[in-house]
Amino acid sequence: MERGWQMVRIRNLRKSYGNYQALRGLTMEIGRGELFGFVGPNGAGKTTTMKIIAGLMRADSGEVVVADRVLSGNTRKIREMIGYVPDFFGVYDDLKVQEYLEFFASLYGMDGKETRKRTAELLEMLGMTQWRDEMVDGMSRGMKQKLCVARALVNNPDLLILDEPTSGMEPRYRRQLKELLQELCAEGKTILISSHNLNELAEMCTSIGVLSRGRLVMQGDVPTLLHRQQEENPYVLQCLKFPEEAVQLLKSDPHVKNIVSSGMSISFPYDGTQEEVAALLAALVARGAQITSFYREEGSLEKMFLDMTSVP
Repeated sequence: MERGWQMVRIRNLRKSYGNYQALRGLTMEIGRGELFGFVGPNGAGKTTTMKIIAGLMRADSGEVVVADRVLSGNTRKIREMIGYVPDFFGVYDDLKVQEYLEFFASLYGMDGKETRKRTAELLEMLGMTQWRDEMVDGMSRGMKQKLCVARALVNNPDLLILDEPTSGMEPRYRRQLKELLQELCAEGKTILISSHNLNELAEMCTSIGVLSRGRLVMQGDVPTLLHRQQEENPYVLQCLKFPEEAVQLLKSDPHVKNIVSSGMSISFPYDGTQEEVAALLAALVARGAQITSFYREEGSLEKMFLDMTSVP
């Protein structure tokens, strides 16, 4: 690929905690302007990877490149380009929402006027203007999550990293955050987000990476991954009548494996071509099968996740 197309490039990343290997030679890329969903079971290495990219943790070995800058030796410059939302975070006591954001804005060298302007923009962006005078430590977990996202956007980062940002959020807040992230992505920001809500990621992300046991086992854009997974799913026949002659034909077809029937619903994996599928369907009808529908089971991100993460 052309140099500069990727926002993040990771090569052979390794990280251990004692005898436990969190990352085992992780290699992956995230393109500029992507809304990249990070999927994996607990302990797969998602949080470790995110912390390393954000410059908050050192890898044992391997290379991380962010916006064409190698992380080693450029940590400070890279941090200035990144907004990070951790999975667990604390807040300062005795601060109002506006004061909290103004404090973090001042850490980036903004003067008073610029700080107030940026804080007002973020509160409006996150739909939190009416809470500007609320005490931070008295807010719900979901509202604190929104505030943490606002904090991560203070420096207008090129790369936004969010580790389980919707945890504890009400459904309407999750929808608002989804829309915000899609808007930021459309503006050219690159976003890396992890979540256990697979449907949520499928709806918002442009691409997905599946992490298992410290390695990337699958990566690609969501429609392509789902289409690829659907092609491996079984076909389903819904019938009014399926005589024994049709049953024997189905069983004798070399492309048909593991027939499962439930009432007048029959499913079976099929590894033949589309032309062979059409010929089989015609032959079943010729043998008296009364078929009301014939389709392949839809792909789902959840099934893909379970298939990929069950690999030894």
